[in-house]
Amino acid sequence: MMKFKPNQTRTYDGEGYKKRAACLCFKNEREDEVLLVSSSRHPDQWIVPGGGMEPEEEPGGAAVREVYEEAGVKGKLGRLLGVFEQNQDRKHRTYVYILTVTETLEDWEDSVNIGRKREWFKVEDAIKVLQCHKPVHAEYLEKLKLGCSPTNGNSVVPTLPDDNSTLYVTSSQTPGKPSTVR
Repeated sequence: MMKFKPNQTRTYDGEGYKKRAACLCFKNEREDEVLLVSSSRHPDQWIVPGGGMEPEEEPGGAAVREVYEEAGVKGKLGRLLGVFEQNQDRKHRTYVYILTVTETLEDWEDSVNIGRKREWFKVEDAIKVLQCHKPVHAEYLEKLKLGCSPTNGNSVVPTLPDDNSTLYVTSSQTPGKPSTVR
């Protein structure tokens, strides 16, 4: 299913979730500093770069395209961290990847067109900044910090099972409330 928005086509999966992709962009492979961008709706708030997938686009390709448009960076696409669901106000299903930045553009599409900014944050600081207004984005980083431990109840191993089924992390978008895994 698709919906049209000016200059954009929104794509939805069979369950009515908007298909999105995002990247946690890191300065290096230590994954201790992450790049956040200013929100287009609320320029004083920071978010993880990402957005809607285009028709026929693969999640990894969409994630790389969104980061290039929103943050003006290119890099090495790494592992899929997980697929996060947001159910409360909007039904989104976001594929979140790890990207190690190899090139930073001085001027990029969203900086020129809408004045978007970008800034490097220590992971701990980024979680604090995101928790107030984008708790699902903070969850991406919390999951990264927890690593691959499948015993904590709200994190999943970031590799897909052998049967190629997708693992989802759902978010109630309520701060402090644990995620659920389906």
